Amino acid sequence: MIQLSLIGIGTGNPDHVTLQAQKAMNAADLILVPLKGENKADLAGLRLQICRAFVTNPATRIETFDLPVRDPATPDYLGRVNDWHDAIATCWETAIQAHLDQGGGPRVALLVWGDPSLYDSTLRIAARVGQRLPLALEVIPGITAIQMLCAAHAIPLNDLAAPVTITTGRALRDHGWPHGATTIVVMLDAGGAFQALDPTGLTIWWGAYVGMAEQILHSGPLAEVQDSILATRAAARAAHGWIMDIYLIRKA
Repeated sequence: MIQLSLIGIGTGNPDHVTLQAQKAMNAADLILVPLKGENKADLAGLRLQICRAFVTNPATRIETFDLPVRDPATPDYLGRVNDWHDAIATCWETAIQAHLDQGGGPRVALLVWGDPSLYDSTLRIAARVGQRLPLALEVIPGITAIQMLCAAHAIPLNDLAAPVTITTGRALRDHGWPHGATTIVVMLDAGGAFQALDPTGLTIWWGAYVGMAEQILHSGPLAEVQDSILATRAAARAAHGWIMDIYLIRKA
């Protein structure tokens, strides 16, 4: 039986790697680190930096693998993502099997941004691998981008006795403000989905690279700050080659 540990490492700040995560990393025989191309090389670099900081077990091997890209020729979004997940699962399987064939131990780990349970597909990919290899799955929770956004802005996630809706940029563009919501958190936005909303009475708290040294924050009435957020986002993406941002919007 292969033990596969999915280890939440927060948003890239080594200070946010929990003691539980550190123990799991050192218990692994193999840690797999995905490479997402030259434009996102610093993402792999952050994972490797975290490994260098916390892995003290000399028997733990750290190996990289090339992550497949989504095929833009597939018109259906969900179909495109499912095909991509199938390809990633094949990469995991190949890397794990090669490790075992070389006499490596059965404990394998992957480092996951934020927490594996929240808008992350690692668990779904692991389920695919589990159909091909005998897996025992372990999940180590991590600090989420939502927690870091609220902490950075020093705001509560919800209003008093009020619910919170977590959604995506695609859903916000396609369906508008979620029915019955007073506070929404928007993740996985390709950029500026809040422009689909009537900004009247809405306040936004936006952050990019939250928790990292590059962190950028903006907040205020949506009507007043949305143009500034769009310009800041575009400049940051051009400077780094990638961007991870998140925002909370609340009705007055």
